[in-house]
Amino acid sequence: MSLKIRLSRGGTKKRPHYSIVVAESRAARDGRFIERLGFYNPLLPKDHADRLRFDLEKAKEWMSKGALPSDRVHRFLSDAGVVEKKTHNNPEKAKPKKKAQERTEANAKAAEAAAAKAAAAEAPAE
Repeated sequence: MSLKIRLSRGGTKKRPHYSIVVAESRAARDGRFIERLGFYNPLLPKDHADRLRFDLEKAKEWMSKGALPSDRVHRFLSDAGVVEKKTHNNPEKAKPKKKAQERTEANAKAAEAAAAKAAAAEAPAE
């Protein structure tokens, strides 16, 4: 049985709030869970006290039993100082895509042509 500490969505359309729950990884997102650890309300301002309430002791206990936090819950735990912050590095994502590479090549060719034309115009003037 693989356990996850994750968010379970509640609320109405365009007005979400989330419960932080421990659930089996195969259970539905909003379905069966084992224990509720807290809640998260993304609609409140970041400095509001009721934006995030989380029982850190229970979270530590479940993590010691093998529960893995989701990315968002991991961020909450790292902000609280329970776990180390994850750093992601995807160098492929930073590379320009095909269209951007074509535009860069076209701009470089245009700049070379303009420089050659300017050099040709200056050469006979001497």
